[in-house]
Amino acid sequence: MLTISFPAQAFGTNCYVLADGPGEECLVVDPGIGIEETLREVLTTHRLKPAAVLLTHGHIDHVYSVTPVCGGELAAYIHSDDRYRLVDPLGSSSLGDQLTGMLEQQFGRKATWREPEHVVEVTDSETVSVAGIDLDVVHAPGHTEGSVMFSLPGLPDGIPDEAEVDRTLITGDVLFAGSIGRTDLPGGSAEAMQRSLRDVVHPRPDSSLVLPGHGPATTLAREKATNPYLQGLS
Repeated sequence: MLTISFPAQAFGTNCYVLADGPGEECLVVDPGIGIEETLREVLTTHRLKPAAVLLTHGHIDHVYSVTPVCGGELAAYIHSDDRYRLVDPLGSSSLGDQLTGMLEQQFGRKATWREPEHVVEVTDSETVSVAGIDLDVVHAPGHTEGSVMFSLPGLPDGIPDEAEVDRTLITGDVLFAGSIGRTDLPGGSAEAMQRSLRDVVHPRPDSSLVLPGHGPATTLAREKATNPYLQGLS
């Protein structure tokens, strides 16, 4: 599976592009702030055509570019519990005023928002099949009410055999290398996050490659062994 990742210009949000191979349709996961030019370069280089946008949750740093990427044709997929955030993700986040000022300083303009025209709501355990790729939706609330992970049976091209992984888990802001997503923003819940870590994340196979919403990739085996938030959950 062709997998390209690159960070957004603000908050270091990882945007992922997934495809069966060069010249195919692709999925764009979490198009954050200022990713459009880099995304165009990736699509041109690998001759890819976007088929849909997948969102791990509705925070502005993960959805800011969803509408320009979707245009008037592509659908944006988001969990039903975070659907309301796409109406006004600036207003539904405590980062609204801070982000507006930051973007004005960095890019010379304030943050603006237009809701995507086509939104598909997904639910837990649903399989999304687009661009020849099947992803299972794994609801893991805590960072937001509708935070999800996307589970894929395959691996990105170029993963060495000694990595001891055989599947991929795109975790958004549920799980990072060595940490987890914060729970003190509107819609967050420390109790819900603890349940998600115990009942959803920890039981998943150790052989999962973890592609997080921020920071470097890791493995679930490594996180179970070293991440303090996953200790004592077995």
